[in-house]
Amino acid sequence: MATTNGTTHTTSPSTSTPQKRPTVCVFCGASPGTSPSHLAAARALAHVLHSANLNLVYGGGTVGIMGEVAKTLVSLSGPDSVHGIIPKALLRYERSYIEDEAGEGKEIDPRKTIDEKTYGRTTVVKDMHTRKQMMAQEVSDGGAGGGFVSLSGGYGTLEETMEMVTWNQLGIHAHPVVLFDVDGYWEPIIQWVRNSVGAGFIAENNAGIMVAAKTAEEVLERLRDYQTAEGRFKLKWNEK
Repeated sequence: MATTNGTTHTTSPSTSTPQKRPTVCVFCGASPGTSPSHLAAARALAHVLHSANLNLVYGGGTVGIMGEVAKTLVSLSGPDSVHGIIPKALLRYERSYIEDEAGEGKEIDPRKTIDEKTYGRTTVVKDMHTRKQMMAQEVSDGGAGGGFVSLSGGYGTLEETMEMVTWNQLGIHAHPVVLFDVDGYWEPIIQWVRNSVGAGFIAENNAGIMVAAKTAEEVLERLRDYQTAEGRFKLKWNEK
């Protein structure tokens, strides 16, 4: 058995079939948060991804929680285990760089802002839609056991999470969506789902599309044991 570029190859006497490693897409903030628990959770998640031989695709930032989970996994599994996807417009805000080389109003050269040996392979894209589409595609292209995990974050993290929940409900994908509920951070969203079910806006048999975990180990369990919701829409998205 050998691993190249994040793909594990198994060899039998008669044939050689490449087996893709599962990929986990992590949504999280470019801020570290005010509690050290958030960065600690990012490191813990990276350790369980490493132990489970899972790849990471994320938003490509090198600061805050984004940078912490990426550099920790790279330090454990190597640069090929991590793929960051970032819009060019966000390079200034979500990646660390030398100020005098990229001051206000100056064009940022991605070659000077991307340290792939520390943060993994990086792809710079034109917009937010391309970023999300590429991240979701990597999860779908990976082996069984992948999915979407949300660490703590702000508006962007919430929007990305809810889009993947919506796509799951619409039948665009069937992958787990896991909230890593650090210090109760996601509890208001979990309660909102309960309230929405009670108010008749979310079907009860779709309430489990998004699941919660309190520890990194529980995140891995939720990914492995995830059951698709019975109420998902059976829509055909590839028909012409």
